[in-house]
Amino acid sequence: MAYKIMEKEELSSDVKLLKVKAPLVAKKALAGQFIILRIDESGERIPLTMAQTDKEQGLVTIIFQEVGKTTNQLGALEIGDEILDFVGPLGKPTHVEHLGTVICVGGGIGVAPIYPIASAFHKKGSNLISIIGARTKKLLILEKEMKEISDQLYVTTDDGSYGFHGFVTEMLQKLIDDGLTIDMVMAIGPVPMMQAVCKLTKSYNLKTMVSLNPIMIDGTGMCGGCRVSVGGKTQFACVDGPEFDGHLVDFVELRKRQGTFRNQENKSTKKYDQECRLKSKL
Repeated sequence: MAYKIMEKEELSSDVKLLKVKAPLVAKKALAGQFIILRIDESGERIPLTMAQTDKEQGLVTIIFQEVGKTTNQLGALEIGDEILDFVGPLGKPTHVEHLGTVICVGGGIGVAPIYPIASAFHKKGSNLISIIGARTKKLLILEKEMKEISDQLYVTTDDGSYGFHGFVTEMLQKLIDDGLTIDMVMAIGPVPMMQAVCKLTKSYNLKTMVSLNPIMIDGTGMCGGCRVSVGGKTQFACVDGPEFDGHLVDFVELRKRQGTFRNQENKSTKKYDQECRLKSKL
């Protein structure tokens, strides 16, 4: 069974949105879970969070940034094209309950996975405050969607081209300084950003959850590729997570492991780019 692309949208220069026909996945999916896809028989398996699901139409929305061979290859697909494997839902869903005030922090492409979680807390009636950020305005995604579900939305850009000039942590610090009572913080984005958020909230003893996306292969816990250290114990992000208590995550180890295959990834991307340029000349 192949999975057809029904809709495609370019959110920014290198961020794409695809709606994929996957009725069984859409039927079971909950906030915080993810899928692992393989484009074709020679392709690698990559994990992507489900940004949205439509159970009636059987559609799963994935949002991704083109950073390597597979994501560039995925971004080159068009409406009507098919993906060979689309496995899910994987991982434990977000524990969602009615809380006083929840702050959802999304950085860069991390706004995509924070959106369904924020939406779930909104539906539970929590006071939802969202902080989303990007390096520059052109890279900001899902602002309209996040605004629709948030009681308050704050937008930050590193270069000051839009919204608050600064990092998401600076806006979070401002809210803390204003005396806001916070019941929980959920942060998703680049590892350095999540680490910075957790460092800040730990000093105020604010419960903070993060969603980790380490190296993944099979998504069932059998390969051990996605192991992370949480509270001094080895956990597998695909079956024990992907969400963990951010104050217990060993971010130093996580950052080292993420770079394990960087040289191979760079070589693969370079080869793919060369092949694409060659094909364009033919």
